[in-house]
Amino acid sequence: MSLTELQAPTAGGTRTFVVGPYLTRRPDRSAPFPGSGDNIEVVRDTDARIDEAVGLARAIDLDVIKPIVINLDAVRPSTYIGKGRVEEIAEAVEDDEIGLVVVDCALSPVQQRNLEKAWKVKVIDRTGLILEIFGNRAHTREGTLQVELAHLGYQKSRLVRSWTHLERQRGGFGFLGGPGETQIEADRRIIQERMTRIERDLEGVKRTRSLHRESRKRVPYPVVALVGYTNAGKSTLFNRLSAAEVMAEDMLFATLDPTARAVKLPHGGKAILSDTVGFISDLPTTLVAAFRATLEDVIEADVLLHVRDVSHIDTQAQASDVNEILRELGINPDSPHIIEVWNKGDLLDEAAHERLLTIAASRPADNRPVLISAVTGEGVGTLLTVIENRIAQGRRVYLVNLEPSEGALLSWLYEETEVLERRADTEGHLAVVVRIAPEKEPRLLNRFPDARTIR
Repeated sequence: MSLTELQAPTAGGTRTFVVGPYLTRRPDRSAPFPGSGDNIEVVRDTDARIDEAVGLARAIDLDVIKPIVINLDAVRPSTYIGKGRVEEIAEAVEDDEIGLVVVDCALSPVQQRNLEKAWKVKVIDRTGLILEIFGNRAHTREGTLQVELAHLGYQKSRLVRSWTHLERQRGGFGFLGGPGETQIEADRRIIQERMTRIERDLEGVKRTRSLHRESRKRVPYPVVALVGYTNAGKSTLFNRLSAAEVMAEDMLFATLDPTARAVKLPHGGKAILSDTVGFISDLPTTLVAAFRATLEDVIEADVLLHVRDVSHIDTQAQASDVNEILRELGINPDSPHIIEVWNKGDLLDEAAHERLLTIAASRPADNRPVLISAVTGEGVGTLLTVIENRIAQGRRVYLVNLEPSEGALLSWLYEETEVLERRADTEGHLAVVVRIAPEKEPRLLNRFPDARTIR
């Protein structure tokens, strides 16, 4: 396959089959729900898997004619699926005038080439499909560069010696290569040169983001980052917490470029809320690496909100996938700065809703999930309080006494601290209980030398 062919985009509206070749394994339904699933092998529900694959295809406007589930005992090295099923699909492709087949697995270059020969249409695997979606959704310069970098890495791996024209000898044309260089070698070198340029450009973007983070630290506001499986409701929750207007649709990968907004906490403090790209099972390693710069807000966040769709049949498997990607980013999923947010409580029946509330209440306070609905607002107030308390761990609490005439100092307390309590006597003297970030303590004590630590 040539470089030009590889770079051709997948056209929206193309008549498409989505093939799900899944190894036959029995799910372990005895595991406690919901949980991380990290200590057991989590097997996904087949119907949920093919539905997700169809959703991915429709996310780039492909016209999915039919999903096809194939239960496999073993993977065939040459075509991934068995010869008989390959022939059946070939007939269906011709009968239904299909222009593209999406195979919901990671195909080797040889398997992809063999299936394209058998079906006489373009074939893309799960990795290629996710890259297509990311290519359509990236809008910022950083997002576009990261997608292109990941796409080029994928294309480079697809350059196999599949047709004789790739073996043609090229003459010397400057950077195009000297005598004896084959077309495939020239294509690989062109890709590598482009990847090197993108990596250099991304370093510049990364430095700019680093400067922005440093300026935020000087403010300073803590960073609260949203992570979770794609379509778990992160952007809807982001909008609910920050009153922003981020795209929030029932669509896989609706959010790609990172977005940050200020959010006010219950006692007057502020935090920077950061929305991120949704994670997904079998996320290409090239994308995890390419998006590491975007996910630096996640890596450096003071609090992580792991948003889960607890109404989804595969919520446990999805949580396991997210935790695995967090580990790849060097984050311990069991860290105390991670809060599990059990979203879409409005989609549960009453019995399931009460059961999850009971399960959450039984967890230790520092590891207790919060059941919410980002759509209705249920539990959001509790979530903000939990976020505030998690940020406040290690912060000192002071008692400050004010005279009735010291209104400017009272205003300063509301601007720079969290006012937890305020009491006034009959003569207007104020006793104010505040919590403050460590870096602001010297300024507090400079203004209020008689301030007393109470915890």
